[in-house]
Amino acid sequence: MRRALIVILGVMMSACSSIVESQIFFPEKDLYATPTALGLAYEDVWLTAADGTRLHGWHLPAPGARHLLLFCHGNAGNISHRLDNLARLQQAGLASFIFDYRGYGRSQGSPSEAGMYQDAEAAFDWAQQKAAGQGGRVVVFGRSLGGVAAVYLATVRSPAGLILESTFTNLGDMARSFLPLPGLGGWLGKRFNSLGRAPQVRAPVLVLHGDADEIVPLALGQALFAALPPPKQFVLLQGAGHNDTYLRGGAAYFQRLKEFVDKIP
Repeated sequence: MRRALIVILGVMMSACSSIVESQIFFPEKDLYATPTALGLAYEDVWLTAADGTRLHGWHLPAPGARHLLLFCHGNAGNISHRLDNLARLQQAGLASFIFDYRGYGRSQGSPSEAGMYQDAEAAFDWAQQKAAGQGGRVVVFGRSLGGVAAVYLATVRSPAGLILESTFTNLGDMARSFLPLPGLGGWLGKRFNSLGRAPQVRAPVLVLHGDADEIVPLALGQALFAALPPPKQFVLLQGAGHNDTYLRGGAAYFQRLKEFVDKIP
């Protein structure tokens, strides 16, 4: 009887987990364009996660750049929806490597929290080898849900720096901010939990957040920042929402990113 109850509970938790993740990940398979459409120099990259899942990404070099920005994107679309952002990074002199999590774009598999972490590890390992080959290091950049992957990487790998933008503490806090039901935060608090990992980060940190973010409350970005060890900087992007940070920030935004990367030894 006890064993049957354990099996039933396991099935129920698995079902709940699937429901949660179906509301978190919104992948698109079709790439609407490649960097060629914007005249950008790039390299098609294929890599393999620890469980054998094949992943796809783009490496965009920048003249004179030694360090490499590992771009962990948010929960919707795929890498092709970040082309304008990638172009502006390259124009600012920042080399980047962006990859699609499993189930996104040309990457195989289906998205999950555990899978996202495996994918991020594989991407970091590729980026580290690439950066080392040109005498540089990897700076992990995570936006929105990608910030969760970035914080995770900063605790299991050794990035030279960590940049977090428009991201949050954990799924429980996010749920509570939109639907303040009793017990909801506790149930989901261990999912996508950057807050729990934050004290383990051992890298300089730059956190950016818009004061008009309509998706991730500014307070959650500030709470995560407070939990991160120094050295760290917080940049408030005036008038920026969730998806227009780099547009609202303009040239000063990219200059701030480049200064952070350039200070890395």
